[in-house]
Amino acid sequence: MSLQFRRNEDGTVTGRNENNGFTVTHADEEEVKRQLYEDAGWEYTPPPPPLPPGHHRFLLVHEEDEGDCAFGDERYAGLRASPPEGCVPVDRGCFALECRRPGRTLLDAVAGTVAEIRRAHGVVMNAVRTDGRAGEWPDVDADRAEGGDAAEGVAHLVLTAAHRSRRLGYGRKDLVRLLDATGIE
Repeated sequence: MSLQFRRNEDGTVTGRNENNGFTVTHADEEEVKRQLYEDAGWEYTPPPPPLPPGHHRFLLVHEEDEGDCAFGDERYAGLRASPPEGCVPVDRGCFALECRRPGRTLLDAVAGTVAEIRRAHGVVMNAVRTDGRAGEWPDVDADRAEGGDAAEGVAHLVLTAAHRSRRLGYGRKDLVRLLDATGIE
């Protein structure tokens, strides 16, 4: 089954179930999604309410390339018992934290949370996940216009790069040198 969504020039959104041709257009994108999900026989879950200004929602994950990272693993006991404020431990096939944290930007909120967890519990959260994202990298211009989560893609890529680099024997200086070489300010 394939559901397609298109933002129209007049500000409305059109959704179409490609299997049966059911089409709906509405000013409210969530109403379009709800109707298409209902038509497809799927459960619709509305998006969570918006966060206060300066707060960000993200899912931090601890994954291992080899070995067990199950939610109940003993090394997460302290983190399950005392997660950072605004974070809730969840089982996502590995240990994860659903977080709603303050920060100037999403990257600031993720970085502060990762550092706090590493200092307090000795665990390095090495991935950021976003449920429901079709691809790893969104259309950045459309994402910005829609208040999207392109920053989560950046956070995920940086955390994954740090994790994999460490496993390959590279350190902080190597990664910083690489970032500096790009000319990023």
